[in-house]
Amino acid sequence: MASSSPSSSSSSMEKINFRTKVLSRHLNHDPTGNKPFLQSSPCLSYAPPELSEPTSFFDVKLMRKLMDGHNIEDRDWLYNLIVQSKLFNPQEKGGKIFVLPDYNQSMEQQREMTMKRIEYLLDNGVFQGWLTRKGPEAELRKFAFLDVVGIFDHSLAIKIGVHFFLWGGAIQFFGTKRHHDKWLKDTEDYAVKGCFSMTELGHGSNVRGIETITTYDSNTREFIINTPCESAQKYWIGGAANHATHTIVFSQLNINGRNQGVHAFIAQIRDANGNICPNIRIADCGHKIGLNGVDNGRLWFDNVRIPRENLLNSVADVSPDGQYLSAIKDPDQRFAAFLAPLTSGRVTIAVSAIYQSKIGLAIAIRYSLTRRAFSVTSSGPEVLLLDYPSHQRRLLPLLAKTYAMSFAANYLKTLYVKRAPALIKTIHIVSSGFKAALTWHNMRTLQECREACGGQGMKTENRVGHLKGEYDVQSTFEGDNNVLMQQVSKALLAEYVVAKKRNKPFEGLGLEHMNKPSPVIPSQLTSTVMRSIDFEHDMLCLRERDLLNRFASEISQRQAQGESKEHAFVMSYQLAEDLGRAFSDRAIFQTFVDAETIVTDATLKSILGLLRSMYALVTLEEDSAFLRYGFLSVDNAAAVRKEVAKLCGELRPHALSLVSSFGIPDAFLSPIAFNWLETNSWSSVQH
Repeated sequence: MASSSPSSSSSSMEKINFRTKVLSRHLNHDPTGNKPFLQSSPCLSYAPPELSEPTSFFDVKLMRKLMDGHNIEDRDWLYNLIVQSKLFNPQEKGGKIFVLPDYNQSMEQQREMTMKRIEYLLDNGVFQGWLTRKGPEAELRKFAFLDVVGIFDHSLAIKIGVHFFLWGGAIQFFGTKRHHDKWLKDTEDYAVKGCFSMTELGHGSNVRGIETITTYDSNTREFIINTPCESAQKYWIGGAANHATHTIVFSQLNINGRNQGVHAFIAQIRDANGNICPNIRIADCGHKIGLNGVDNGRLWFDNVRIPRENLLNSVADVSPDGQYLSAIKDPDQRFAAFLAPLTSGRVTIAVSAIYQSKIGLAIAIRYSLTRRAFSVTSSGPEVLLLDYPSHQRRLLPLLAKTYAMSFAANYLKTLYVKRAPALIKTIHIVSSGFKAALTWHNMRTLQECREACGGQGMKTENRVGHLKGEYDVQSTFEGDNNVLMQQVSKALLAEYVVAKKRNKPFEGLGLEHMNKPSPVIPSQLTSTVMRSIDFEHDMLCLRERDLLNRFASEISQRQAQGESKEHAFVMSYQLAEDLGRAFSDRAIFQTFVDAETIVTDATLKSILGLLRSMYALVTLEEDSAFLRYGFLSVDNAAAVRKEVAKLCGELRPHALSLVSSFGIPDAFLSPIAFNWLETNSWSSVQH
């Protein structure tokens, strides 16, 4: 072995001497009189953030009313109803009661608990009028109750949603009076338990391609439903594995050798005793990364016969002698009419995603207002997590986005409950864009909140980490998000083509800005400019306008080169997805501005202005399209980034009030949002 050089030996001795001095100072007082590197300190203690944080600058109750939007008293009634029952697994942690499903239970146990909870809610009148009362007020009450249920447990919300919104909704919208009279009251009372068989093993988003086949026997006046191949098995059918007695079957309808497209039928799959009906095969989809309280199943139909009256016939019918009847002759329009009522699923998913973001942020921000780490001076106290600018930068932009998307969710609900034939297209496009934007935001928010909670974020009882698995599915069910964004772009392109061909102004979907001259963006951005509604609106409109023009131009060029419209669209997917996001961001911003405009309270208006600017500027910062297409110069992009950091500092004193305004009761949050020291104390282990 080669010997060490004198210089390396000297260096080693210096390091040894330094370490010796450090250890000596740790163990003894420094004889020079300097303060020791490490000082003993009293044990950490917990104090509620309400004691140390500034008094709320604005009226929290007023903000909560603005955020929830409707049925505040109904929500609070249901929160209390849930907390009162042992069925919702109340647990004492750190001197507080929390309700949370027991995820240590087996899949089978979780499913049975879901049904017991449904029975409890049913017995207490929660579902009264969900299918038998009409009008916006009844529907908003239903939405409010589903919001609360989802805050407790995703499985419970999905199980209820499938039964009422999918099975019940299909009967409401696809059926006629004979179906309403026979099925709606029994569905509301859970005398029948419904599920919704659309998705197949081989076809999910492409509903038009499903392979289940239904034919008609005019001799017996029955339809015959058949699963012709394995890829046609109905898959991921919520409720099918254990509990459902009936299902809506989506199937190709073949009449006299001619395929009339996708139609919906009612089929019984179990009798009143839970026995599977003849010619029906059912299998379990198995354990999942979340939603194990929902019994997802697979279905095969072996020439199952159902009465002619079980065709849901609001769009098309078959006469007793086997003649196909429909007032809508165009197959494309008929298919669109079948799918139009299904937007309720996208509405409820988008709304529930934002409530989960609220849960994650309320927990992570409350924790960051009591948890300390490191000190910035040798003898100073450790610093609260949320007092670090980097921690503010992680959570507060997401908080602003959640506020913006909460207003978007409220707008979407209002649009849906006031639906009319003239609004069907708008509801489809807006619900598609918002569902994608809000569910993507939720997954990103939950991940950031989980990381911001450190190791405590890994504990199931602290909710945030577990919610990621529970809500991951939202990115793909009721429409894959990427596909939905492409649908939005395709619809915008259709509006563009019509406006240009007819030489008429754009109207609807918020595209009226296309009729005005292109906005001019200042060469230098000041704080005042960046925080103005006009600048923020102009930037979001400029991106949408430019991307729509580029998208239309690229499609046109490809078609001129001989490509089909469909192939041109597929090959232009990058612009399509960018445009879908641009539309959604601008539409969300507009709902924020609309909500802000109606507020008269000055303090509320002031804090909303900060949140709105944060949402807009973070959107500019995060989307590279603003730089890629020259909407922002490099210098202006840097200015936007600095302004976001300034806004974080200005929002920091309001963080507790802003999450308190979510109105989510303490019992529905988690132990680390409160006294995490007592929760983890030895006495709690003994208890």
